[in-house]
Amino acid sequence: MNFWGAAKLLISKYYPHDHLVLASALSLLLAVTLMFAPEESAHGDRINYDTPLNTSIVAAPTPEPVQVDQTPWTEHEVQAGDNLSAIFTKVGLDAQDMYRVLNSNEEAQVLNKLYPGYQLSFNISEPGTLSQLKVLKSPIDGYLFTLNDDAYQVEPIQRTPDIIETFKEGVINDSLFMAGQKADIPAVSIMEMADIFGGVIDFILDPREGDNFSIVYEEKYLDGEFIGNGEIIAAQFTNQGSQYTAFRYESADGEVGYYNPDGESMRKAFLRTPLDVFRISSNFNLSRKHPILNTIRAHRGTDYAAPRGTPVRATSDGVVTWAARNGSFGKLIVIQHNGQFETKYAHLNDYAQGLKKGSRVSQGEVIGYVGTTGGSTGPHLHYEFLVNGEHKDPAKILDQMPKANSVDPSELPRFRSHIREQLAKLHIRNTDTRILSYNTTTPRNQNSLAQ
Repeated sequence: MNFWGAAKLLISKYYPHDHLVLASALSLLLAVTLMFAPEESAHGDRINYDTPLNTSIVAAPTPEPVQVDQTPWTEHEVQAGDNLSAIFTKVGLDAQDMYRVLNSNEEAQVLNKLYPGYQLSFNISEPGTLSQLKVLKSPIDGYLFTLNDDAYQVEPIQRTPDIIETFKEGVINDSLFMAGQKADIPAVSIMEMADIFGGVIDFILDPREGDNFSIVYEEKYLDGEFIGNGEIIAAQFTNQGSQYTAFRYESADGEVGYYNPDGESMRKAFLRTPLDVFRISSNFNLSRKHPILNTIRAHRGTDYAAPRGTPVRATSDGVVTWAARNGSFGKLIVIQHNGQFETKYAHLNDYAQGLKKGSRVSQGEVIGYVGTTGGSTGPHLHYEFLVNGEHKDPAKILDQMPKANSVDPSELPRFRSHIREQLAKLHIRNTDTRILSYNTTTPRNQNSLAQ
């Protein structure tokens, strides 16, 4: 008997006929089910995701393409010696492009007076086509020229910086400028402070070791970045025990000046000196021996030794009556002031840009630069002061000169209210207590630039 025959005999012995029929039917059903079942993936186990109920599949909308200006801007910072034609050539533009901008409108004349530090930005949409030109005279001031229908339209750029008022104080151990440097005060602010007190303090002869000063000045920020210093709000200087305090004040009609606590102007009719950094190399002396001619010749002015290029300032308002070479004076400027006063500035290296005979100048305005032209043995400024055509020693006569206008009496309550606030900012401990004792109901000055 073979294997299958023995198996069949064994099955029939232990399982009834009915059970065998049922098992056969179930086997046939299982085979059919497996035949039509779907095949599993050939790449691994199936991953089942929980699918939320009520899922309707909707095609997501195609997003609109973002319009991005792909035109590059070419930046150029104006350097000393630059000219507009060379700048245009450097960025791939020609003279015709330059003249189209220059002749577009009146504001375009700013391009004819470029100064070092100006920022020019060129938007060249395709070779040889200037779509936009941005001219920034400072981070907050400039113009934007935009090409429109073959002509350029201009928009002014005016941004308002954030102003932070900063308080600093210093003590003089060697010089005012060294004291300012140690106190981390900008040099320009120290120079402006010297100008403010220039009518009452001679910063060459008067300062002494131990003198001290306090100052509140503005710092300007744009988008969180420091961009420069602003005005001095208030300042105090203690010189040899005498205390001087000055407050910046804008009157109701918009006139700005610096005044002491009584409302008197800090400004004298004339500054004591025409330079900020110098030493006196020769005083007014009618019996001085001339350094070149070696003979006794009157020295009818004051010589201020200073580095070549040091700015020279007009000591008072006036009109320029001479701005040219004049013999041993070299390059000379003469200014006629109100009334009988005249000043002369000799041996200049150069004149301020645009200065000429007939120009009106203001006190403190830069009119030229120290040089060594004419009969000069080294860089210095020769300064003369004349009254009715007669030479005078400015060191002796200036104390007799009148001050500029003081605060109008009708504005004194407004002024006193203003300076009380500035006094708190100065942190002055030993100031005149009269400032704090004024009684006034004048409302806070909302228009003051110092607030």
